[in-house]
Amino acid sequence: MELSGKRVLVMGAGRSGLAATGLLRAGGARVTVIDSGTGEKLEASAARLRGLGAEVALGPDARPNPSGFDLAVVSPGIDPRRGWVPALESAGVPVWSELELAWRHCRCPIVAITGTNGKTTTTELCDAVLRAGGMRSRAAGNIGTALAGEVADSGALDALVVEVSSFQLERSRTFRPRVAAFLNLTPDHMDRYDSAEDYLAAKMRIFDHMGSGDLAIANASLGLAGLRPRLETFSARVGGADYGLEGQSVTCRGTAVVDLGATRLRGPHNAENAMVAVAVGQFFGVGRAQIQAALAGYVPAAHRCEWVGEAGGVAFINDSKATNPDAVAVALESQDRPVVLIAGGSDKRLPFEPLAQLVAQKARAVVLIGETADQIERAWPGARCIRAGSMGDAVSMACAEAREGDVVLLSPGCASFDMFRDYADRGEQFKAAAKRIIGVPGDRGGATRK
Repeated sequence: MELSGKRVLVMGAGRSGLAATGLLRAGGARVTVIDSGTGEKLEASAARLRGLGAEVALGPDARPNPSGFDLAVVSPGIDPRRGWVPALESAGVPVWSELELAWRHCRCPIVAITGTNGKTTTTELCDAVLRAGGMRSRAAGNIGTALAGEVADSGALDALVVEVSSFQLERSRTFRPRVAAFLNLTPDHMDRYDSAEDYLAAKMRIFDHMGSGDLAIANASLGLAGLRPRLETFSARVGGADYGLEGQSVTCRGTAVVDLGATRLRGPHNAENAMVAVAVGQFFGVGRAQIQAALAGYVPAAHRCEWVGEAGGVAFINDSKATNPDAVAVALESQDRPVVLIAGGSDKRLPFEPLAQLVAQKARAVVLIGETADQIERAWPGARCIRAGSMGDAVSMACAEAREGDVVLLSPGCASFDMFRDYADRGEQFKAAAKRIIGVPGDRGGATRK
């Protein structure tokens, strides 16, 4: 779409809305930004938006005329079933995601990564592999920088590796990545979707506009077939996939490609993340030695089974990014020591009952926080559950339950917004509390070792 002179409504004044506004204004569009929220953080964002030349309205009384725009761009945090999206579409206004807007202005191939869990790690791994192969690559999307904020430089890149959520795919219209990977699918965001089928349908939109020369990479457990792009499968759990795991080696159709023993990647979930990076690297012609070097040099991001430290023989691991029950299962399965688990948070209408047996096997005790505490305790009748009112209390209580050789694991299985700004804030508070204990030799924060 030619943007010059177009009247565009941007819904959401956060990171995605700010990037979209910058792109739109650079193209000469007349931009209005609305956000129903208020607060110091949004006011700061509004000041930046006005500095770009946009009109900004914050708060619940922001009420634009739906028929007064040529285009609307919706940020991923806004549920398109509610608010202004239905009114805009009824008025005939096209509603795009920020992903769609950015894609239409991108001048390099896109590698898109979606799935319920592991997106950020896989995005980083793919970017590292492409860079190791001498390509000018950059990671973007949910990983940190919105895609709309990167496309101005895309003409100088060989690829953008983009972490893509189902929310961003909901209002994509022509989005066509050169390579798209679908990592896994477990129940999530049931506060946004009416059913698991709706959630799957949103994820599957990543393949809608790909062609026969493009590559789709999918977990074999998804059972995908009939796609237009060429399909390659992967699995660390079942045989018969194009990419598999034999001992510590990632294999491609039976041939060893990467030695995971020489990397920091542990557990079957990380093996699968590595398989996608190998497939992406091979598609772009990166050699095995370069792929091995990239994976060996990779350091996992913060808040994803992040080692914090150890005190009195008790280790502390921060997995705050685990915002659904399946991610908790992955974290528990990756531990080879008894666990004191800290879990709970904001309700996403997800079932915790399927974890009951695993929690009973792995967890010596569970410290529960947040609004889902009652729900989780009911779902895990075989677990010893304790309540905490803050992260500091949760860490102290976990230490009191832990024995030498145990792991205190923050893996909430829930969103963070009932008690924290976001998952990163939750993880940082956990790390700060753990480091207070680690930093004083012999002091367990008043806790008694059992």
